[in-house]
Amino acid sequence: MNLLTNLLTTLFFFTAVETIYLFVFTMAGRFGRLQAPPVSSNPVAKRMAVLIPAYKEDAVIVDTAEQALKQDYPGNAYDVIVIADSLRRDTLDKLAKLPITVVEVSFDVSTKSKALNATLKKLNANYDVAVILDADNVMATDFLTHINAAFNGGWKAVQGHRVAKNTNTSVAILDAVSEEINTYILRRGHRALGLSGSLMGSGMAFDYTLFKQYMGQIDTTGGFDKELEMRLIHDHYRIDYIDDALCYDEKVQSGAVFERQRARWIAAQLKYLRRNLPSGIIQLLKGNLDYFDKVFQTMFLPRVILLGFLTIGTAAALLLRAPNLLMLAGGQLIVLLLSFYVATPKDLKSLITWQEIKQVPGLFFRFLRSITRLGEAGKKFINTPHTTTSTAINEG
Repeated sequence: MNLLTNLLTTLFFFTAVETIYLFVFTMAGRFGRLQAPPVSSNPVAKRMAVLIPAYKEDAVIVDTAEQALKQDYPGNAYDVIVIADSLRRDTLDKLAKLPITVVEVSFDVSTKSKALNATLKKLNANYDVAVILDADNVMATDFLTHINAAFNGGWKAVQGHRVAKNTNTSVAILDAVSEEINTYILRRGHRALGLSGSLMGSGMAFDYTLFKQYMGQIDTTGGFDKELEMRLIHDHYRIDYIDDALCYDEKVQSGAVFERQRARWIAAQLKYLRRNLPSGIIQLLKGNLDYFDKVFQTMFLPRVILLGFLTIGTAAALLLRAPNLLMLAGGQLIVLLLSFYVATPKDLKSLITWQEIKQVPGLFFRFLRSITRLGEAGKKFINTPHTTTSTAINEG
């Protein structure tokens, strides 16, 4: 009994590091201030390439392309470029009728990094900014205007605020909550304390020349955004976060899709932990706290796993009648739940009912089961299917 108690106590000392980290950045996001982009003395409409990789995304890509054309940004200052990988002929015919550019690509094993690199090599136009969307993303009409302000202010890499397009199932609601919590902690909270925000894979923008240069160094099955993030911050390019630049993103609607998606995310996290831990320590010694912080994040448990472990640990402490363990695990559980509460927007809080809460244990075990799929996720791109068009934005 004492051996088990000591083992759990040691384990929860490790989880305490993550719990405190999340709490600190949550409070920074809540009480800190985000600086607006510096006002340029001579603002110009940067020429932008809106790049939309679409792998077998016939259900949503036409709507996404149509919505991308509805910006309040000058129409002659941006191009919508759909990267068509394995789309049906009827989908390509519909896209051909729109005032956009369609770049067809094909690979034995498709990945976003391959699609983006192939397209960057084919484009002849001169652009100032590359904007990256997923095939299901819908930009708010002022998205590019906010992005332009940041680049006129001197930024080279920015992440917009990705929000839920749909909240039509309990899993979608919980996925939306999870993403907002991550945004609050890893982007809003980090920027409030002067550190770089994290990239999210879409709703992000880069200096075009810089993006082309760094993407040319990347050939990864999954998690290209994390590799790009690591490379940029290693070389002292900081990443801004723009809270008002809204990009609507489809949330997963079933536990099975959730499991596949999380397997891909965990595989990428472990890969970049192994790859970047030594350089992270070296960069810390050189004063690059920003880079070390990103490497440090790869050591953390996913939030759902952390919540599950602390809940189980608290229950175990009660059964074992171990007051010190109860204080350690239970205290962390309270702090973690407080962090989640503070970081969840009011509109999403209002959607959480007992029906959503009942889903959490199942998602915890699906997250654990996704670990068995890491080999598959590391060898091939696991696509997340999308079905929701722009008409579903903000539907409950």
